[in-house]
Amino acid sequence: MAGKAHGKMVFRIYTDGAARGNPGPSASGFLIVDGSGKEIAHKSLYNGIKTNNFAEYTAIIKALEWCEANLERPEKSELEFISDSELVVRQLNGKYKIRSEEMAKLNATVKELSKWFAAVSFSNRRRSDPGISAVDAKLNELLDSRKS
Repeated sequence: MAGKAHGKMVFRIYTDGAARGNPGPSASGFLIVDGSGKEIAHKSLYNGIKTNNFAEYTAIIKALEWCEANLERPEKSELEFISDSELVVRQLNGKYKIRSEEMAKLNATVKELSKWFAAVSFSNRRRSDPGISAVDAKLNELLDSRKS
């Protein structure tokens, strides 16, 4: 019964985006665990020269797309996103205005993709959170491997 809440499956998703320079070489990643804490997926991708905020939003978008394609019943799934980006979390929760057209488009994409699921929530934690630090470590490995 672990991972179930009111007949729905609950997944915790840790996301992180990194940019070396802002903009600079950037990467996005996510770690998905089920309700019992078992790792379901851990992905990282290189974005090219982008901003940190672009990388943070991209991590969430890629995780939503992965969940829609790979979870057995996305419409019965509750996704709990955890990010160290206070800005992105507050924008997604409607607490901060979005001034950039690019960020507004990314925010709208997250909102649209979120409709596939029973519930989607966003919370902010420090990078020292074990889930976020695991994603951050993979992003740093990826960025280090791409140095010329």
